[in-house]
Amino acid sequence: MSADATAAQSADPAPTFRLWKKIQELPLGNWLFSQAVCFKAPYFRTVRPLIRELRPGLCRVTAPNRRGMRNHLGTYHAIASCNMAEIAGGMLTEATVPATHRWIPAGMTVEYNATATTAVTAIARLEEIPEFGAEKFDIIVPVDVLDADGTAFVTARITMHISPKRR
Repeated sequence: MSADATAAQSADPAPTFRLWKKIQELPLGNWLFSQAVCFKAPYFRTVRPLIRELRPGLCRVTAPNRRGMRNHLGTYHAIASCNMAEIAGGMLTEATVPATHRWIPAGMTVEYNATATTAVTAIARLEEIPEFGAEKFDIIVPVDVLDADGTAFVTARITMHISPKRR
């Protein structure tokens, strides 16, 4: 990450990331923040996510493997896995993109590598933080959805359109 990108992010993080940092001081801060995200985007509530770690370039989210998230075979449902990938990728993007820019998911490719019968963890990670200038661009956010043994039973790549906010 360049010095300009670092300065832009530290000086003007997105409001959601500012809230994350502030709420970490409270008891049950991760749970409260996760509930707020699910209030704003109710479809995430179906997987009962708990955002455990959030910073520019990284998001880690966990969820239980409960009956409502299993398919007819008793394994973690493919679409629940996609939901986990989307919340991790979206929160990573929200934490990474400065308040001067906006983002929207534009597409997601998913590979179902195995099955899971345990609680799951979705990890979105960027190897490098891009520079946020005046031009529109896309970033690809890779997400692994892991079972309790650390096996990536689902891998996703989410394309995010990034653009400067209109003034």
